[in-house]
Amino acid sequence: MKDFYEVLGVRENATLSEIKKAYRKKVKDLHPDLTGDVSQKDKFDEVVKAYRGLSDARQRSIFDESFILRFKKQNRQYDSFDYYKWLSERDDEESRAKLIFFTLMHQKEDEAVAEFKKMQMNHSDFSLKKWFTREDFMDYGYILAEELVIRSEYYDAFLLLEQIIKMEYSYQYFYIFFPEVIDFTLNILKKNIDRVIPDELALDVYERALDLNLGKANDRFFLQKMGEEYERLGDNETAQICFNESRK
Repeated sequence: MKDFYEVLGVRENATLSEIKKAYRKKVKDLHPDLTGDVSQKDKFDEVVKAYRGLSDARQRSIFDESFILRFKKQNRQYDSFDYYKWLSERDDEESRAKLIFFTLMHQKEDEAVAEFKKMQMNHSDFSLKKWFTREDFMDYGYILAEELVIRSEYYDAFLLLEQIIKMEYSYQYFYIFFPEVIDFTLNILKKNIDRVIPDELALDVYERALDLNLGKANDRFFLQKMGEEYERLGDNETAQICFNESRK
């Protein structure tokens, strides 16, 4: 197998945008329909294969690991390659996202949670799902949410599960694991929000929960809790609106 990075002419830690940019340039230079040169077809096919391998997070991870193993056998100087160190030394969002899930799955749960919270704090638009396949994001995201709950980080756990739920709603069919995600999310909403996290954050959670289509009975519960939160904050008028809506 050829080195996909070499085929596209990008560095091994290239971001997804850099890979896409390099691919578009190669396509313009090699596509037979654009150049009229059919002799470049084999090179064009290699570029397409390389792009498919590196643009999909899961396939790229598989390629990285398998290519490194093959290269280590050919060159002893790479015997000490440390993928964890390699990711840790990079500060781009893609590498930090991969580092979170890598540490999570290699008995470094505290580090994974700390890195996730740091990225959430420093980057308002940080999103793990951007860098992983649907299945990987749901599986690993669920595990990360569990670790957050273990550490009583209920607000961050809910925000992560919210991303998973909204992602699933965008598909025509649900991943088989989805019901467990819903049950886990509802358990947090009913047991770990009210009087557990600050009232302002609780209100944010319940308002977001109303947008998740979790059923009328659950929506009534969220509205009731919102009314109670507003009462504690001294906003009795808004509290009464929530109570009235919960009775409909």
